[in-house]
Amino acid sequence: MSRNDAAPGTVTPPPGRIRRMLSHLYVQCLIAVLLGAAVGGLWPSFGADLKPLGDGFIALVKMFVAPIIFCTVVHGIASMGNARAVGRVSLKALVYFEVLTTVAMVVGLVVVNVLQPGSGLHVDASALSDKGLPPEATTAHEGFADFLLAIVPATLVSALTGNEILPVLLVSVLIGFGLHASGEAGLSITRGIEKFSTVLFTLIRWIMRLAPVGAFGSMAFTIGHYGLGTLRHLALLVGSFWLTSLLFVLVVLGTVMRLNGLRLLPFLRYIKEELLIVLGTSSTEPVLPRMMAKLQHVGASKPVVGITLPAGYSFNLDGTAIYLTMGSVFLAQALGIDLSLTQQLAMLVVMLLTSKGAAGVTGSGFIALAATLGAVPHVPVGALALIFGVDRFMSEARALTSLVGNGVATLAVARWEGELDEDRARSVLRGELPFAPSLAPTAVPAEPDPQQAPAATHAPVPVAR
Repeated sequence: MSRNDAAPGTVTPPPGRIRRMLSHLYVQCLIAVLLGAAVGGLWPSFGADLKPLGDGFIALVKMFVAPIIFCTVVHGIASMGNARAVGRVSLKALVYFEVLTTVAMVVGLVVVNVLQPGSGLHVDASALSDKGLPPEATTAHEGFADFLLAIVPATLVSALTGNEILPVLLVSVLIGFGLHASGEAGLSITRGIEKFSTVLFTLIRWIMRLAPVGAFGSMAFTIGHYGLGTLRHLALLVGSFWLTSLLFVLVVLGTVMRLNGLRLLPFLRYIKEELLIVLGTSSTEPVLPRMMAKLQHVGASKPVVGITLPAGYSFNLDGTAIYLTMGSVFLAQALGIDLSLTQQLAMLVVMLLTSKGAAGVTGSGFIALAATLGAVPHVPVGALALIFGVDRFMSEARALTSLVGNGVATLAVARWEGELDEDRARSVLRGELPFAPSLAPTAVPAEPDPQQAPAATHAPVPVAR
């Protein structure tokens, strides 16, 4: 029966509307996450075997992260009229990172002391063992000085082939300054890098079509391998951590957005696709290229985005900051260890360092917590076995909170530096200038080089219809 032959009184949804809805990446990722959870719950063994789908997608995207950061930062700095602005942006970003990270830790500290999710467990410390924990959690952790030295790569090329973000950022800044100071000699190279970044964003756009597959595989593995039953005994810890993360995002980050003349909820709607990808893969790295493109599209200048967002992946881990304070105090409560306020504040100072030292490690939150417990004498490292089974269920909240925190940080630093087009930002967040991935690398043109002819002005930004 054709659509026109439908019985009177029935409503047939237009096929085109459903097709358009399913064409959106965030809808595909949402369906994939739900299907992955269902498969992991119904067929745990099969769901656990789907882990390579998520790992493969993350590996594909990580392959392009370093080149995209390199091209974005180099072109942004080389195109700036005032090279000193890079130093100001970096300093302002670091100040912002430390302030917000400290606030996140204090929020976690207050909530865990009020709710006391570990009280009443009465775990015997002598029965704890570090067997079964990941090797990274039981080995010695590098100090902060070693962490700083590790930022310097062995060669220029090795920075682009490693797994760390900060060495890429260092090399990019240096080469960007070099091209900026070279005048005409560096102008053609700068243009070539801009064109190459267009190619990289095109490839990323193709790869992101596989995001639902990666989200499906990762969620199926999480539910199938760990099982929802592991949440039963530690549900209060997991629930209070998710609630604290939500509170931090809505109240603290919402306040930061308000102070910068913007609103948080429209921004969350704007990055909904990235949030769903992070929820499915439990990692923020796959969405780094898209976040850089979207933040440029919303009106933040390319140099500010290129410096602030990648640096935030190591220095502005708001979700991890909350996890460290809540996790360490929870373990102390479970073991019956009464930590005084002075001891908790001393642990907070240590966490400000250990959270940076473990930033480049996979599962950084759990590893940073292990480094914290290893640096303070109050709670044994073996206590990590109590929360190892549910850590995966908290890693999604850590990643989501850190992603939103870094996006807000980039907009705040851009406005602080006067490099945010506020009118454009409001228009984009209202949906008047929709984001088009094909236009991402050139959505907001960089500041024209003063050595170029005055006629090279900003072109109007095309809008996808």
